Amino acid sequence: MKENYLFTPIDYLKGVGPNRASLLKSELKVFTYNDLLNYFPFRYIDRTKYHKISELEKTNSEVQIIGKFMNLKYSENIKSKRLIGIFSDGENEIEIIWFRAVKWIEKSIKLNENYVVYGKVNWFNNRYSIVHPEIELLIKHKKNIKHNLLPIYSSTETLASRGITNKLIRDFIINIFENSPKSFNENLSKTINERYTMLTRFDAFFNLHFPKSQILLAKAQFRLKYEEFFFIQLQFLFKNLSNKNKFKGFVFSNVGKYFNTFYNDHLEFELTNAQKRVVKDIRKDFSSNAQMNRLLQGDVGSGKTIVALLCSLIAIDNDFQTCLIAPTEILAQQHFQSISDPLSKINLNVKLLTGSTSKKERVTLFQDIKNGLVDILIGTHAVLEDKVVFKNLGFAIIDEQHRFGVAQRSKLWKKNTTPPHILVMTATPIPRTLAMSVYGDLDISIIDELPPGRKKVNTVHRTDRNRLEVFKFIRDEISKGRQIYVVYPLIEESKAMDYKDLMDGYEGIIREFPIENYQISILHGRMKPADKAIEMNRFKNGETQIMVSTTVIEVGVNIPNASVMVIESSERFGLSQLHQLRGRVGRGSENSYCILMSKEKLSTEARTRIKTMTSTNDGFRISEVDMELRGPGNLLGTQQSGLLNFKIADIIKDRDILELARKDAKELINTDPGLKLNENKEIKKEYFSLNKNNILWKYIS
Repeated sequence: MKENYLFTPIDYLKGVGPNRASLLKSELKVFTYNDLLNYFPFRYIDRTKYHKISELEKTNSEVQIIGKFMNLKYSENIKSKRLIGIFSDGENEIEIIWFRAVKWIEKSIKLNENYVVYGKVNWFNNRYSIVHPEIELLIKHKKNIKHNLLPIYSSTETLASRGITNKLIRDFIINIFENSPKSFNENLSKTINERYTMLTRFDAFFNLHFPKSQILLAKAQFRLKYEEFFFIQLQFLFKNLSNKNKFKGFVFSNVGKYFNTFYNDHLEFELTNAQKRVVKDIRKDFSSNAQMNRLLQGDVGSGKTIVALLCSLIAIDNDFQTCLIAPTEILAQQHFQSISDPLSKINLNVKLLTGSTSKKERVTLFQDIKNGLVDILIGTHAVLEDKVVFKNLGFAIIDEQHRFGVAQRSKLWKKNTTPPHILVMTATPIPRTLAMSVYGDLDISIIDELPPGRKKVNTVHRTDRNRLEVFKFIRDEISKGRQIYVVYPLIEESKAMDYKDLMDGYEGIIREFPIENYQISILHGRMKPADKAIEMNRFKNGETQIMVSTTVIEVGVNIPNASVMVIESSERFGLSQLHQLRGRVGRGSENSYCILMSKEKLSTEARTRIKTMTSTNDGFRISEVDMELRGPGNLLGTQQSGLLNFKIADIIKDRDILELARKDAKELINTDPGLKLNENKEIKKEYFSLNKNNILWKYIS
C-alpha cells in the first residue's frame, strides 16, 4: 500500500470536509486516517436482534425496531421546536423525537416505508419514546448488514449537537477501508505473526470496527492489544539497555569487613530466602559496571530496610558513601534510629538531615559529608539540596518512591561525576502487570515473604453500634500492656462530609479513657516537627497507651508493642492506604488486630474494600483489587499517567497478553539488540516511527 495512505489528513476523507474535520480534531484528536482507525468502539450491538414495541421495558436500554413512520408532526413549546414521528411495528406505536436538524430530517423521511430504528428507550408520561435514534431504510440496512455486530463509539456533547453521530463515524471509517489498497504495512515479524496466528493488520483493524464474528473480533483485539503492549515493552527494555550502556556505574567488587562483621556478628535474625535473593540481585548489579536502577517491592514489614542496609555496607566496603531519602521527617527519623543503633557497633558514622536540622548543625554536617566523614546520610528532600555535596556518593536509596517526583529523583544522578546506583523501595505493592508498564525500564525485585515471627493481623469490620464493645476490647488490650492506634481521616470538621474528625475523636477518646488512668498522644500533619517528634517518642517509649492520629502514621512508624489499629470512617480510605495503616501493627510477637469502623450504610465499592481487607493480608492481592476499583492511573499519581493511556489494551484485563508481549520483547532484544536482522525490519521501522516524537521518557527517570 502507499506508505502514507493512513497518514492522510482527515480533511480529505470522503464526507468529512473542513467543518467536520475541525470538530474531529478538537473533540477527538483525530487528525489523520490512522487516528480515526485507532478510535476504537467501546462496545457492540447485536444487529440480528429486533424488538417488538410490546416487548419494551422501562430500563433505558438500547433497542432495534423494524416498522414504518405513519406521520410526522411538530410540537412547539416556548423553548424549542421538536419533530415527532409516530412509528408503528404493525401492532403498536412509539414516538420518535428529534430536537435538532428537524427540517432536514422531515425532508429525508419517507412515510409508509420500512425502516430500522435504533436508539435508547425512554418512558415518560406513561408512554415510550426514542430521542434522536439512528434510522435506516430496511432495504439499505439489510444490504449493509454484512456483519452482525454494530460498533458503538464514545462521543461528546459537541459532536452530538453538530450531527456527528455514531452512524456518521461508521460511514467515515467504512470510507477509509473502501478506498484503501486492502493491506496495511505490517509491523511485527513473521515469527511472531506465525507464533500466534495473527490476523493481518488490515484484517485486524477491519474486524475491530466491523467484526464478521465474535471469533474474528477476539483475534482482532488480541492482535492490536499485543502490538500496543509489545512496542511499549520494547521502549522500556531498550531504555534499560541504553541506560546500562550509557551510564557506567561504580563497580563494588569488594564484600569486606563492614558487611561481613555486621552480617556474621550483629544481625540478630536470619534473612528470609526472599531477602537473600534480593541482596544477591543487587550484588550482581554492583559488580556489573553499569549503573543500577532497581525497584524493590515488599509488603509492609517484609524487611526492605535491612536489605538496603546490607547493600549500603557493600558500598562502604568499597569506599563509597550512601544516602537514604524518605518522604517524611517521621519516617526519616525512624530509619535513622533503626540504622544508626546497630551500625554504631561497627563504628560507622550515620547522620540525619531534615527540615528541622538547625543552621549550626548543617554547617558542620555539610562539611563532614563533603570530606567523606559521613558514611550514611539519612534524610528527607533536604538531602537533594545543591548545598549537600558528597565526597563520593555511590549508592542512593529512595523509600516510598511514589511520594517523589521524577525531577527530584534525577537530582541524585548529579550528586557524583558518575551517577550512583539507585534503589527505589516501596511498601505499596504494585500488581506485576502495572509494574511492568510503569517501571518497565527498572529492574524489579520483590520480597514476597514476611520474616519468621510476624503474625497475621486479625482484621474485623465494626459499625458505630459496636463502639462500646470496641472500647472494652481496647481496655482489655491496654491492661495486657499493649498500645493502641486510633486513626481518623480528617483534621477539622468538614460541613460537606459527615465524618468524625480528629479533634472530636480525641475528645471522645479522653471521655472514655480518662487521664487519671490513661495517657493519650495526638499526632497530625499541622503540628510542628518538634511537637510531632515529642508525641511519637512518648508513644514509642510507652509513656502513652493510645495514639490518636491522622494518616501521618501511614508510612514507616514502627512500634512493636502497638497491637491494635482502629481506623475510623474506614470507608473514606483507599485499599492501599488501609493496608499501609494496618501494617503499623503486627510488628511484635503478640497477636495484633485491625478494627475497621464505619457507618452502617456503605456504597458497593466501600463494602468491597472492607471485605477485601478482612479476607486477606496479602498486599499484592489487595493491590489487584485496588487497581480494579480505582484504575491504574489513580494508583500511581500523576507523574506516570501519560504511560497508561493505552488505546485498546487494558493492563488489568489483558495481563496475559502483556506477559506474552514482554516475554517476546525480551527475547527479541536478547537475540537481535540492534534490530539488524532482515526478519525484524518491520519491527525496527515501527519502533523508530513511534519513538520519533514520543514523550514517554519525560515520565521515566
